[in-house]
Amino acid sequence: MKKEKLNLRDIDVEKHSGQHLHGAGHNNNSEKINFRTYLPAIFSFVMLIVGIALDYFNAFPHFSGWIRILWYVIAYIPVGFPVMTEGWKSIKNGDFFTEFFLMSIATLGAFVIGEYPEGVAVMLFYAVGELFQNAAVKKAKRNIKALLDVRPNEALVYRENNYISVNPEMVEIGEKVQVRVGEKIPLDGTLLSKKGSFNTAALTGESKPDTIAKGEKVFAGSINLDGVIEIKTTKKFKDSSIARILDMVENATARKSKTELFIRKFARIYTPIVVFLAIGLTFLPYFFVDDYVFRDWLYRALIFLVISCPCALVISIPLGYFGGLGAASKNGILFKGASFLDEMTKVNTVVMDKTGTVTKGVFKIKEIKSIDWGETDFMKYLMAMEEQSTHPIAKAIMEYKDKGEDFQASNVSEVAGKGLKGTVNGKAILVGNKALMISNNIEVPSETDTIVESIVMVSIEGKFAGYVIIADELKDDAHEAIKQIRDSGISKIIMLSGDKDSITQQVAKEMGIHTAKGGLLPEDKLEEVEKLMSETDNKVAFIGDGINDAPVLAASDVGIAMGGLGSDVAIETADVIIQTDQPSKIARAIKIGRSTRSIVWQNIGLAFGVKAVVLILGAGGLATMWEAVFADVGVALLAIFNAVRLQKMTWK
Repeated sequence: MKKEKLNLRDIDVEKHSGQHLHGAGHNNNSEKINFRTYLPAIFSFVMLIVGIALDYFNAFPHFSGWIRILWYVIAYIPVGFPVMTEGWKSIKNGDFFTEFFLMSIATLGAFVIGEYPEGVAVMLFYAVGELFQNAAVKKAKRNIKALLDVRPNEALVYRENNYISVNPEMVEIGEKVQVRVGEKIPLDGTLLSKKGSFNTAALTGESKPDTIAKGEKVFAGSINLDGVIEIKTTKKFKDSSIARILDMVENATARKSKTELFIRKFARIYTPIVVFLAIGLTFLPYFFVDDYVFRDWLYRALIFLVISCPCALVISIPLGYFGGLGAASKNGILFKGASFLDEMTKVNTVVMDKTGTVTKGVFKIKEIKSIDWGETDFMKYLMAMEEQSTHPIAKAIMEYKDKGEDFQASNVSEVAGKGLKGTVNGKAILVGNKALMISNNIEVPSETDTIVESIVMVSIEGKFAGYVIIADELKDDAHEAIKQIRDSGISKIIMLSGDKDSITQQVAKEMGIHTAKGGLLPEDKLEEVEKLMSETDNKVAFIGDGINDAPVLAASDVGIAMGGLGSDVAIETADVIIQTDQPSKIARAIKIGRSTRSIVWQNIGLAFGVKAVVLILGAGGLATMWEAVFADVGVALLAIFNAVRLQKMTWK
C-alpha cells in the first residue's frame, strides 16, 4: 500500500471536538467533509433571506399566516433538527442543561412569540459556527491504520522441502523462515545464517544498522540490508516486537483523554442559570407588579432566552481556534485539533527523541585524525577500501571531498564483526574497529577510548595510521530550538533515545540538555514518559519521528511528530506535526497556541460583556428581538475580525 504524506484532509476531528451536528450524510467515523455538509446551512440561509425579503418588500401578498410559518419552519429544520436531536439524546443520558437544550428552547421560543426569522437566524449562526470549526481541521480518520504499512505481510517458511509464502500469523515457533534483501523480518527469531545487517530504526530508533552474527536474536519489523538470510522463529507473530508496538499504540491511544470544548463546560453552568432566570422572569413579577399580564412577561422571558442564546460565544470560540490553526499551518505546523492549541499552552515539560528529531539521521564525517600521513593521502587509502563496502558508514566516508582515483584496493576481504583487510597500492591496509587492530597487534592510542561515536580505525603497513569519527549530524536549528523552548518558559527538557547511551549523553550535553537516557526500547520510553505524567504538575509534550516513538506520542499530553522525514506511523499518532522537520518550530507552536488562547479569551470576554448588557435591557423590556440579534451579530463580527488578526501575526 502506497504511503502518502499526511495533510489537512487526513486529520480526524474526533480528538478535537465533540459531536458534529450538521450535514446530510455526515458520518463521524469515516466520511470526509464534502459539499453536502454545507447544504443544510446554505439551504436555511437562502430560505431565511428570501423570507425576510418577502416580509419587508411585500412582493408576495399571500406570504402570511400558515404559509409564512411553514416557510420559516422549513428554513429552520435543516439546522435546528440536528441540534434538537442532540439535546434530546443528552436529556436521555441525564445531561439536561446543555447548549443544545438552550439553543432549542431559545429558538423555539422565538417561534412561539412569532419571531420566526430570528429563530432561524439564531440556529443558523450556531450551524455556521460548527461549520467554521469543522472546516478548520476537516474530517478524516485519526487512527493507527498506517501501522499496517510497517507490519510484515508475508513470511517465506520452509515446509515440505520448499519455501512457501504464508501470513506471518500462521507461522509456528521453531520454523525456518527466509528473508530476502530489503524485506522485513516477519517474526522474532534467531539468525541461522553466518551474519546479517539490519535496519532496526523502526524498533529502537538506532540510526546505525545493526550487524548480527549467527545464533543472535533478530526482531520482527527489522529490515534485512545485506544478502538472503534464514532465521528460526522463537515467538508467534502476536508476541513479536512489532505486534507489541501495535498493541502499545492502541492502549496508549485509549488512555488519551479527550478535551471538551470550553462552550460545553460553560453551558452546564450558563444554561440552567438563564433557563431558571427566564422562568423567574415569567412568574415572579406576579408577586411584585400590580398590573401583571402573563403574556407580556412570557414575551419578555422568551426575548430574554433569545438574547441569552450563546451563539456569539459558540462562533467566537471556534473562529479563534480557526485563526490559530491557519496561522500554524502557514508556519509549517499542523495541529490535529483546536484542543491541542490549548494543550500546547499548558506544556511545562518537553521530552524529545534524538535520531531524526534533533539530528538528521544521516552519517557524516565529524573528525579526521591522521598520524604520520597527510589527511588527503590517509583518506585516499581509507576510501579505496571502503569503496568495496555498501555499509552506511562506508558511504559517509566516500562523501569526502577528495576522491582517490589513483588509489586502487585489491584482495579486500571482510573480517567478521571487525572490518576489512586488503592491499592499496601495494600497502597492507586494515580498516575497522579496535578489535581488528588488537587482533593484528596494532597499538591503538588511548585517546580513542573516550570517543563515544562510531569510529573507523586505519592501519597502514602494520602501523596505526589514524581514525575517522562518524556521527549523526545535528539539525541546523537544533541549538536554536532548545534556546527558544527555554525562552518560552519551559526549563524541563529531557532527551530519550534508542541510540547508545554514550552517544545520547554526548548529544544532550552538546545541546545543553541536562537530563538524557539512551539505549531505550519503545516500552522503556513509554514508561519514562508515564512516570513524568504521573507527577501532578507535569504537562508533557513528547517529540519524535520513528515508529518506535508512536506509543509515546499517543500516550503523552501532546505528541509532536517531525513530519518532513518522520515515519507515517508517528505522524498518524501525533497531535501536532512539524511539517518542515525543524525542531525550532516547537517553540513557535507554543507561541501560536498562547496567542490563540489569548484571542479566544478576548472573544469570550467581549461576548460576555455585550451579552450581560443586552440581557439586562431585555429583562427590563428595553431591548427588542432585532436589537438582541443585531447585538449578537455585531459581537460575532468583532470576534471574526479579532480572530483574523492571528493570520497577520508573526512569531520568531
